[in-house]
Amino acid sequence: MGVPSFYRWLINKYPKAVTNTNTSTVEYDNLYLDMNSIIHPCFHPNDDDNNINKISPTTFDQVFTNMFDYIDHLVTIVKPRKLLYMAIDGVAPQGKMYNQRTRRFRTAKDDEMREAEEERLRKKFEMEGKQVLPKQECEVSDSNIITPGTEFMHQLSKALKSYISLRISSNSLWKDIMVILSDANVPGEGEHKIISFIRKQRGLPDYDPNTVHCLYGSDADLIMLGLSSHEPHFSIIREVVPNYHEKLQQNAVKRFELLHIWLLREYLELEMKIQDPPKNFTVDFERIVDDFIFICFFAGNDFLPHLPSLDNIFEGAIDLLMTVYKKEFNKFGGYLVDINKMGEKCMTFVKLSRVEKFILMVGAYEEKIFNKKSAIRDNKLRRLISDQEQSKQEEQNAFDYMDIENESSSNCTVSDEEILKNTKDLKEELNKCIKEKGDLLKSGDFLIDKIKLGTVGFKERYYKEKFSVEGSTNIELKRKEIVQKYTEGLLWVLQYYFSGVASWTWFYPYHYGPFASDLKGMGQVRVCFEKGVPFLPFDQLLSVLPQRSSYALPKAYAHLMLDEQSKIFDLFPQNFEIDIEGKRFMWQGICKLPYMDEKRLLAETRELMNGLTETEAKRNSVEVDRLLVSNTAKVAEKICSLSSNKLDTSISDGIGGIISLCHEGVEENQQDSVFCVKYEMPVNGSSHIQHLLYGVNFPEKTIFENDIKETVLWHELQQFHNRFERSNNQDNWRSSNREGNNSKFPPTASAFGGRIYGPSESIHEGAGVGWGSGRGKPERIDHDILNERMSTFTPFRKQPNGYGGSSYQQRSNAPFSRGQGRVQQNPNNVYSWKGVSSNSNNSAQPQWNESKDKSRW
Repeated sequence: MGVPSFYRWLINKYPKAVTNTNTSTVEYDNLYLDMNSIIHPCFHPNDDDNNINKISPTTFDQVFTNMFDYIDHLVTIVKPRKLLYMAIDGVAPQGKMYNQRTRRFRTAKDDEMREAEEERLRKKFEMEGKQVLPKQECEVSDSNIITPGTEFMHQLSKALKSYISLRISSNSLWKDIMVILSDANVPGEGEHKIISFIRKQRGLPDYDPNTVHCLYGSDADLIMLGLSSHEPHFSIIREVVPNYHEKLQQNAVKRFELLHIWLLREYLELEMKIQDPPKNFTVDFERIVDDFIFICFFAGNDFLPHLPSLDNIFEGAIDLLMTVYKKEFNKFGGYLVDINKMGEKCMTFVKLSRVEKFILMVGAYEEKIFNKKSAIRDNKLRRLISDQEQSKQEEQNAFDYMDIENESSSNCTVSDEEILKNTKDLKEELNKCIKEKGDLLKSGDFLIDKIKLGTVGFKERYYKEKFSVEGSTNIELKRKEIVQKYTEGLLWVLQYYFSGVASWTWFYPYHYGPFASDLKGMGQVRVCFEKGVPFLPFDQLLSVLPQRSSYALPKAYAHLMLDEQSKIFDLFPQNFEIDIEGKRFMWQGICKLPYMDEKRLLAETRELMNGLTETEAKRNSVEVDRLLVSNTAKVAEKICSLSSNKLDTSISDGIGGIISLCHEGVEENQQDSVFCVKYEMPVNGSSHIQHLLYGVNFPEKTIFENDIKETVLWHELQQFHNRFERSNNQDNWRSSNREGNNSKFPPTASAFGGRIYGPSESIHEGAGVGWGSGRGKPERIDHDILNERMSTFTPFRKQPNGYGGSSYQQRSNAPFSRGQGRVQQNPNNVYSWKGVSSNSNNSAQPQWNESKDKSRW
């Protein structure tokens, strides 16, 4: 789910919910693997900047070997007694596809930049006489091939079937369990295929309500999915993120920890107590859990953009949602969702009128949140000005200051050890350069702030910059459109987490979200989804891949994105705008790509399927799961009796489903002792049982009232809790003490340059959050004065590089090239960034006159 750092926030708030695997005594029945969380780190382990000793794979087989070792390790830790379920991401709903598209286009641009930077450093090392290992030929240099329909995913499916067969026939931990493989040709995201399986099983009459589940994966949405299952005996296993020193160790051992859903439920039962319940109200904790999952969607998910005031979990996004829910429960009327009504007409499973009241109550806090965000931003600007000597400048090209004639090492024999050290040094320097180029505070782009959230007129500016509309009438019309689509999105996401895909074709058609205070009218929204069908794998590949990854498609399909005469060529831009306004790091920027047009796409691909080879047709097919078991398993007799018919049966140990023969068998390492059959979900059984099952036994409670930490809303905190803020505060304190405590600010001012709201300051009843009411704002830096004072300050000299960013040169007295986003060149040969030219009078890029203003700051 799109909630950065959700897991870290959760374990900080509820630490007892997590245990080390070495100390856990829980015995698990079923182990589920979200396979994409295994594929990616085994495919490109060096994506971690500090993991400099890890050897990257160069072939498919090396990736597969890494994966098999990883799976072996997980099975050894968990020791499932009944089932191992492996789920790879298949074709996703279009609601997720745009998220995948932006990630893959960004990856392609990042790879281009990294390759150019590596080439520059290789030349630099060569000029310095430092010999390094040559670049290796590599099958796995492009992680975009981890997408359904590629040759890599096709080979991975075959390799996994052979691996599973071998383990069942030869490993004692595997021989008595069932293994289900849901590969990339089975539609749906891996984690949602897993939770759909669990929902279906718990609806069967012989399901054991005390089945103990363990789910492996690194995404935050696994926690929400675990809660949504209403299965208390549920744990999520994750790899522990190593610290810096652990990353540098040659043979560091992977460590894992378990998040126990039943302990998280205990925390939530205490944390989410309703403070003022309605009369005759009976608490149903299962519905409280459902509401908690739902309100967290406002803080981020992979299908809807953030609300501007809830875009950072460490700025109290979820704490605020939980606080408003508890305090205002009576006022907005009760539970927000009733999942037991899912499937009924008119979307009765959501009380939209209550949701509207709830989110508008959250929106009442927006101005205070924006004021504190702006105060923090002003503090960062002050630091940038006063500490300009700390701004790093890119090293000049080696030939600018090297005396090549005095270089003698090129004629010397270089040992293998020295070459390896030089290669390691190059890698470290490359990672450092990439990290610095992505830090917008260092480049100066962090200074751009056109919206100025919280100041008079910020909403008009937001709609103008983000939605290209002006004037109160046009803004109101656009606001209503956004409310309609955003509400549709909330209902779509809710069904996706609790029931399955409501529509394969729905998606949110805007790059940005609304303000919480602008979600007026949600209660009047009416939604009706059309189910549709998932794309075929090659159609999804065309929808999400950039031109750079076109080789992963058959030639006829690749032609559609490479040929300028193609009717859909415009959907594959090589240069695109990245909106980095208000972002600290480049990766946080919003890629403004054109949305894929389904009708245009399918019109072009419909005839291409006839020309596919047999292998390509298989890659582009829609399949079902595979069940692999030993010939001594309980279900073996039923498998032996199968002819061409499907059998809807109780397979074993309370697990049911439909099995049928598959004729390909296990292609490699075929073991006579292992059966492989097709597996489909059972027809019988409900998937909407949103309560605890009869007969479930709970562990003894271990979480109590004194384990609940008091929540102080972020915008009311007087202390610095953000790492950046905390370090700045310490630096300011040290600086003031060194100077004899001659503070540049009055004693009532904060280190932000403005007052800080204390816990005792509540918002005014009916305080304005509308079209720039400007009420209750703290003292702030005058940005016009700040812009003037920074008029010549420049940590780096920026030059456009064609990728929504810039390259850097040694600092000079020249001002910044202002702006952000895609580079454009106007007829006067003046580069502009997102439409703001380098000779513009726009004041978004403050500058500093050292001779004039240094003493004044």
